[in-house]
Amino acid sequence: MTGVATPSHLPQVQQAPHAPHPYIGGRVAVLRALADWRSGRPGAARVVLLTGSPGSGRSHLLTGFLMLCDPEYRGRIAVDALDPSTVPTDLPAPAVPGAAGLTAAQLTWLIAEHYGLRATTTDEVYAELAARQGELAVVVPDVDLAGPVRTSGEPDRVVREVLRPLAAAGNVRLLADVPRAAAEVLAAELPPGTVRIVDLDAPEWADPEGLARQAEALLAQRDDLAGPAGRALAEAVARRAGTSPLVVELAVAGLLAAPAGTAAPAEQALPASLDEVLNSHAYQCGSDPHTLRHLLTPLALAEGDGMPVELWARLVSAIAGQDMSAAIAGAPALIGPFVQSRQEHEDGGTPGRTLVQLLHPALGDAVRAGLRSVRATQSQLAMALLEAVPGQDWGQADPYVRDHIAGHTLEAGLLPQLLTDPGLFVHAAPIALRAAVEAVPWEQLGAPARTYLRTVPLLTRTRASARARAALLESAFVEDGLADYGAAVHRLGIALPWQTLWSIQLPGITDVRLAGLVRREGAPAPVAAFTVPAGTPGARPLGTDDGTALLVYDLQNATAVPGAGPEHLVAHSDADRAAAPLYLTRSRDQVRIWHRDERTVAASLPSMAPFTGADLSPDGFLIVTTDTGAKALRVRGQAA
Repeated sequence: MTGVATPSHLPQVQQAPHAPHPYIGGRVAVLRALADWRSGRPGAARVVLLTGSPGSGRSHLLTGFLMLCDPEYRGRIAVDALDPSTVPTDLPAPAVPGAAGLTAAQLTWLIAEHYGLRATTTDEVYAELAARQGELAVVVPDVDLAGPVRTSGEPDRVVREVLRPLAAAGNVRLLADVPRAAAEVLAAELPPGTVRIVDLDAPEWADPEGLARQAEALLAQRDDLAGPAGRALAEAVARRAGTSPLVVELAVAGLLAAPAGTAAPAEQALPASLDEVLNSHAYQCGSDPHTLRHLLTPLALAEGDGMPVELWARLVSAIAGQDMSAAIAGAPALIGPFVQSRQEHEDGGTPGRTLVQLLHPALGDAVRAGLRSVRATQSQLAMALLEAVPGQDWGQADPYVRDHIAGHTLEAGLLPQLLTDPGLFVHAAPIALRAAVEAVPWEQLGAPARTYLRTVPLLTRTRASARARAALLESAFVEDGLADYGAAVHRLGIALPWQTLWSIQLPGITDVRLAGLVRREGAPAPVAAFTVPAGTPGARPLGTDDGTALLVYDLQNATAVPGAGPEHLVAHSDADRAAAPLYLTRSRDQVRIWHRDERTVAASLPSMAPFTGADLSPDGFLIVTTDTGAKALRVRGQAA
């Protein structure tokens, strides 16, 4: 359509200014770029990588943008009042697999679940996605917070194993919140024009007016800091903060904490960094920056989603190397702007303990940067955590200590020494412990830790309880020739469903049957009769066309009985088996032992490799076989 010029003598229509995004309050240039990405507007990059320094507001910005992408939230926003160029086309909500706390594998399977994929390997997940018809929009927030252990390098794995294949798929529109170095690496790997990096610290994406509005809105909580004077102060706060909304938020918190009527500081006295925020707040509270940092250090090194407040108080003194009880008593006012708390709830909704954590990860970065040696400080903290374990019984340890000490000792360089305690393997949450152990170079791991790594996929796949973890690890230790560690698991005071008697490497087993071996004197000896390939040492050919042989194995002595054949065996009768208190069911990778009367599970044995055979004798001997070997267990009768 041809435009028509407006005659100059007619009054010009003044267009009303657009309203700011109600959650973000600014960032128009960034919102416009993200809207272009979601809408697929001409010239828009297929992959957008949102980055910036810690505290630059990436997560906040992404949350506000996703409100416009989700039909439910979008309906609550006055979209017509916003700048139209910042509003994406009304499309179905994108997939939003958040990376915080997850491993790369967990994130991959979250994506697979969202799209209903049939893949059985992570490579198949991305192959299926790339083969899908139509365009797929995926948003991955918080890549820098990936992983159950902070120092295990999981963000890098997420970039390599999740973002790289997503970005390479031509039918995937990807938006990810990533560290700056990761953004540069991904952009260099993809064809020109595929990637757009939105760096919130770069001048083209800066939003000084938005920061000033943020400061003004926060200052308006107090009447004496509102109005024109408040606006001028807000502008000064924003100028000093540069591109950091977090510095704005904390600087204003300090101003609000000052007594009413206190003269506003000169602009040069306002904080320009998180370090300056910490220092100025400490002085304002009549304390010193070192005391404040002592109080925050345990939280700066913390793992997970919060540390019990009682444990935090204990660690403050341990790390400071002196009694900090006086500082802890006055801590609420001193650390208040930088810490948030939440209350755990026990089963049934009963309030439990209080957990504390830093308000933002960037505060942790600032505190850690001021430590003389992070590794030495982590060593102090780890020793204090070990001392907090009652009687070195991990079953009695505080859940934070039990589940996160591996993360602390990893950064301290002490984790290999800790990985000789079967109690830790049994009681610690497997996902976090696995991530920490996998971050240790293989050559530094002892045999028990290697057994743990071999077994832990079963523990996580089955979501095993502490009792089930103990049972599976006991069996794995025996399999790996670590019988002393298997015995140590039995001494943990956990009623295991079985005792693993022995394990052998024996390739090619296709079936097993428990029986009695006739002896010259006494009752038949309990044995296992394995069907194996002809030529197996000690086995007796069965004379069948399939080339199989019979190998008889003494259950009690764990030795082969050379030359024994079917005529030497006494089978357990069907009547004896039917009268036994336990019976067996088997699937491809799971054997279950049931109480016959109660129809409840007495024991459950999963396997990474398919079972080729399994049998249970009337007196509770269990033999299971895979293509590589067999193991014998004595099942106990208690319920699982």
